[in-house]
Amino acid sequence: MSTRMPNSGRIDYYTVDEAAWLLGVPRSTISKSIRTGAIPTVRRRSRLVVPAYVLQRLLDEPAGGEQP
Repeated sequence: MSTRMPNSGRIDYYTVDEAAWLLGVPRSTISKSIRTGAIPTVRRRSRLVVPAYVLQRLLDEPAGGEQP
């Protein structure tokens, strides 16, 4: 369901399944993180989706959540 803005060519939102796949974790991990507020979401067409900037931030973090 990756949502693209018209004519922009970039993805703005990912489904929970897509987010799990990109992060390499089970869907249940993403769902739990959403419930606890660790991963913010927005509602699009009655579905929760993860903004692309959130996933980019998570992917840029060092493994294990360690701070440099």
